[in-house]
Amino acid sequence: MGLKLAHNKNAAGLRALRMERCESVTLPMLQHIGVPCLPRVKRGDYVLAGQVVGDTQAPLAAPVHASVSGAVEKLVSVRLPQGGETQAVVIRSDGEMNRIETGPPQVNSLEDFLGAVRASGLVGLGGAGFPAHAKLRSAAGKADVLLVNAAACEPYMAADLRELLDNGENVADGIRHVCHWLSIREAVVGIESYHKEAIAHMGGLCEPWMRIGTLPGRYPTGAEKLLAHRLTGRIVPMGRLPLDAGVLVMNVSSLGFLGRYMRGGRPLTSRTITVDGGAASKPANLRIPIGLSLRELCAFCEIEKPPAKIILGGPMMGLAAPDLDTPLDKRTGGVLLLDEKQAARKAQTACIRCGACLFACPMALQPFKIEKAAAARDAAALEALYAGHCMECGCCAYACPARRELVQAIRVGKAVLSNG
Repeated sequence: MGLKLAHNKNAAGLRALRMERCESVTLPMLQHIGVPCLPRVKRGDYVLAGQVVGDTQAPLAAPVHASVSGAVEKLVSVRLPQGGETQAVVIRSDGEMNRIETGPPQVNSLEDFLGAVRASGLVGLGGAGFPAHAKLRSAAGKADVLLVNAAACEPYMAADLRELLDNGENVADGIRHVCHWLSIREAVVGIESYHKEAIAHMGGLCEPWMRIGTLPGRYPTGAEKLLAHRLTGRIVPMGRLPLDAGVLVMNVSSLGFLGRYMRGGRPLTSRTITVDGGAASKPANLRIPIGLSLRELCAFCEIEKPPAKIILGGPMMGLAAPDLDTPLDKRTGGVLLLDEKQAARKAQTACIRCGACLFACPMALQPFKIEKAAAARDAAALEALYAGHCMECGCCAYACPARRELVQAIRVGKAVLSNG
């Protein structure tokens, strides 16, 4: 199950370069799974980096903080790569990066810890964007092992690998905080076996109750259910979550941020991304202010020819950017700038019943049957085929010699199911 892909981690050996200046940032009020935040500032307000500019009382949400200092230029509606629109706060940078004063959060109980995590604005930095405080709350009393997802199995993406190599101490601190306050007895850091340097570095930082778990260099070995089975032997039943098997899974960059935040109190205003692809002459890892536009990113990277297509994330599960004005939010771990050859789409032909999608699917689903049921809008068949359990990893579409758009079809099927 799964695929053996070319890793193409051209930026794996490069430390992240911090972008010190930008002209403006656009901060969407929805950068997480859940309820959008509401703007807490208005046009003309001067804000400091780290100041809350969006929040809500809804439990499934995370506040949004200014990533630069400057004046609020306007409130706008922006289109999200995930679909739909949301409000956004546009801040014109003053170039000074003046920050709010911060210090280590005062934490003396589990509730204090969860409150601090919420105040930090942390969401899952692996791409899903689930509010971290909500995930940790649901894990309290249920999880007895923490799995640190450092698989970085998407081709090109190297930001998580650099987090291990450059900020391993912060990752270890984040693990300690989570395990202490949630009373978790064991932590396993999952790293693909060919990342020898990262395995050695993190192994030297592990305490007796922590260990390194090596993973095969196959995609999508970083999927939560596969990770849980590989590292603990536990099977997550169909339709259930890893927490139902006593496993809490967190992304390595999320834990690295948490380690830094508990020491200094700076909220989530920047993140490391990988920039690569055929249109990027110099692959790089960059520490960018959240809300930076693709236009400014391309200018900073000295992209001379406009990319034929831009993918936010990796090539397997990433999303196509609507345009160059798209802001990079908390969930974006990489940007692929594709040239015309990489962006070219091959013609789709009829399914030849070869079974390649069956053998590739890590969830043992039947993608070609789900595609047929989705086209017929047959909810009963989709339910029987477990279409709702597809994690949209893209293995089926990649393996299909007929170039069937199977993931898109499965998404249609999921919509049929959700609409009754």
